Amino acid sequence: MSSQIYRSASRAVRSLLSTSRSSPLFHAEGRAVAAAAVTSCRGQVSSFSTFYGRANSKNASMGWFSGAVLLSGAAYMMQYQKVYADEMERTFIAIKPDGVQRGLISEIVSRFERKGYKLVAIKLVVPSKDFAQKHYHDLKERPFFNGLCDFLSSGPVLAMVWEGEGVIKYGRKLIGATDPQKSEPGTIRGDLAVVVGRNIIHGSDGPETAKDEIALWFEPSELVSFTSNAEKWIYGSN
Repeated sequence: MSSQIYRSASRAVRSLLSTSRSSPLFHAEGRAVAAAAVTSCRGQVSSFSTFYGRANSKNASMGWFSGAVLLSGAAYMMQYQKVYADEMERTFIAIKPDGVQRGLISEIVSRFERKGYKLVAIKLVVPSKDFAQKHYHDLKERPFFNGLCDFLSSGPVLAMVWEGEGVIKYGRKLIGATDPQKSEPGTIRGDLAVVVGRNIIHGSDGPETAKDEIALWFEPSELVSFTSNAEKWIYGSN
C-alpha cells in the first residue's frame, strides 16, 4: 500500500513537470505548492529511517505519503529550476568606457530592470588591448578595428549578463541602432548618445554571439541562478 502511494505521488509530480513547460503561471504555483509540502512535512518526517521504522505501525501509510510528498516536492523544485533555466535566454551587455565615464550606469541598468529582465552577473573591469581584440574578433578585417579596440581598453567597462524571455532580441531594441543618429527616441543610444564612435553600450546580436561573449567575459562561477519574487508578475498567464 505504501509503495503504491509513493508511486502515485511520483506520477503526479512527473505530470506536473510535463505540464509546467507550457504554463508559466503553473511554474510559480507548482513551486509554491511543492515548497509548502516540503515545509509542512519537514517536521513529520525527518529521515528515511523514520519511514522504515513506522512501516508496520497503524500510521505507516501516512508516513509513506508524507515521505513521498517530501521527496517528490524536492524533486519537483530541482527539476523546475532546470526547466526554467532552459527556457530563459541570457545576453551579454557592456557599458563602454564613455558610458561609465558619463555616469550613465544607473540609467542604463534601470531600463533593463524596468523591462523585467534579471541581472545575473556584473563586474567593472578595464580590459586589455588583447582582450578587446578577442571581443571584436569578428571585425578584425574592418579598417576601424584597431581604434575600436583602443577605445574599449581605454577605461573601465561594466560587463553584465541579463536573463529573460527574448532578452537577446529585445535587448538590442532597448539599445537602439549602432549609429545613435539612426536610433529611435526612447532607446538607450537614441536618448543618450550622439555619434557612432561613442555609442556607450554593447549588446550581443544573437544566441551564439551571446554564448561566446558571456564565456569570454565571465567564469561560470560568476553567473548566478536564482528565482526573483517579481517573476510571477512578469511571466504569469491568465
